[in-house]
Order: sequence, then structure tokens, then C-alpha cells
Amino acid sequence: MNIRKAVITAASPDQHTLPLQRLVDREGQDKTALQLIVEEVTGAGIEEICLVIRSGDQASYEQAAGEHLGLLRFVEQTAPRGYGDALLRAKDFVGDDPFLHLVGDHLYLSEGDTCCARQLIDVAREHECAVSAVQATRENKLPDFGAVGGSHVARHTDLYEVSRVIEKPTPTQAEQELIIAGLRSGYYLCFFGMHVLTPLVVETLEHLLSESDRRVTLSDALSLLAQRQRYLAAELKGSRYNIGAQYGLLIAQLALSLSGRDRDQILTELVELLATRTGDATSRGATV
Repeated sequence: MNIRKAVITAASPDQHTLPLQRLVDREGQDKTALQLIVEEVTGAGIEEICLVIRSGDQASYEQAAGEHLGLLRFVEQTAPRGYGDALLRAKDFVGDDPFLHLVGDHLYLSEGDTCCARQLIDVAREHECAVSAVQATRENKLPDFGAVGGSHVARHTDLYEVSRVIEKPTPTQAEQELIIAGLRSGYYLCFFGMHVLTPLVVETLEHLLSESDRRVTLSDALSLLAQRQRYLAAELKGSRYNIGAQYGLLIAQLALSLSGRDRDQILTELVELLATRTGDATSRGATV
């Protein structure tokens, strides 16, 4: 399986500005979230990148891309028809090729030298099928993610045969349909925001959208994919950070800083901040 294309979706009305936000990377360099996502993609050996955006956003994204602008092809989602439709806007770009897909509101932090996208592509190439990256996620975060159910692949502790996909399941749904042996109680395998997808996924999305008047999600297509061909989920050596969540950008920035060049400086400043705030709280309590 030769994977040389990537699609990044960033057209959601309430999230389309997130890739434009600025952070400091592990090396202390000021960058946009878009630049960090593109570097994740190019670090995996991807040669062509399609960015699905809202109408009117291209100028802002061109500026945010910086030195990576020449790598990007822009496609617009002209109306807010949902995630599945946004991904389908890249149909002509992907053609008949498998491709890497990332969402524009997540950042990724590898535990080692191999970036998360490269880890996922390596799994897809080895097993010659669609693969979604997943992360064990606490039950209280289920409303933010799609989740999968399935069983371990033999001789692999971090690879799963997917049998069920549910978009933002309730805790009751998850407990009934998404339990996977070996996961801690109250944890489920939720999407990482990164997938290697086959042309059948695009075909399935197109079919679902033609038959439904509701918004279609990628989870809808992946649920059908699991019934039609082999589809895996992989836990990667790394973490995802949803910068669209409350305090998500702050948490992502802390994760980058604490794994990078300025770790000691950030730790010192955090300790001082905590000491100051704890002291203020104690003083207020004594006054009361």
C-alpha cells in the first residue's frame, strides 16, 4: 500500500479558526497549529496535501501555512454540511489512492523519534488495509469522539480488528457495545483524529450522503467499512490533543513545552505559579 497523499479537514464552522492559532513547538519556535499539523504529515513521507476549508478562509490559511504553502492544495466546503461531506470534497484529489487523513483541530505528540502519522502509515502498509489511530480515553470524554469496539489482533497488544464504530456514544452504549478486553474499567478506544483510509471509504461516504438528508460522519462510513473489508485500529506511541476542547490549546501547549527544549524553564514557572495561587487562596481563606 503506497500512501503519498493526505487530506486535512478544517471546515467546521465552530473549529475552522483553530489551525490558525499560534503555539511554541518543542524547539521553542513560534508556529501555527497548521504548521505543526503539516509537519506531522510531511514527517510521514507524504508528498501531496489537500486542505478542506470554509469558503473565504483561504487567505488566512495561506498566511498560516508559512513555508509549507507550496505543499498545499485548497478545496472549499461551500456550505456547512458536516464532516462526511467535508472529507468528500477531497474526492478528486485522492482519486483511487489510499490516503492519510487528519482533522485540523488535533495536535499530535510522539513518545519517540517516529511521528504518529508515520507509525500509522507503517501499520497500514504492513496489513494492507484501512487503519484508524485510537487512544484509550476516559468515559467522561466520550461526547467528544467517535469510538470503536472489536478484538485484539493475534500477537499484537496495540492492534485491534474493528467490528463496531459509534460516533460520540453515550456511556451506556459504550458499556454495551464497545468493551474491549484488557482496557481499564471506564476507558474506551476513541479516535485519535488520524486515519489511513481506502477509496472504499470515499465511495461509502458518497453513498450515505446520497441516501440521507442528515449530516453524515466519518464514523458512519467506517461502521459500514468494518462489515465490508478488513479494518483495524491501532494505539500509537504518542498522544493526541484536541485544541477545540475547553483549555485544549493550553493543554497542548503545556504538552509541547514539557517535552521540549524549555522543559525545565516551564516546570519552574509552573511551580512558581502554583505556589503563588495556593498562597493567594490560603490568604483569602484566612481573611474570610
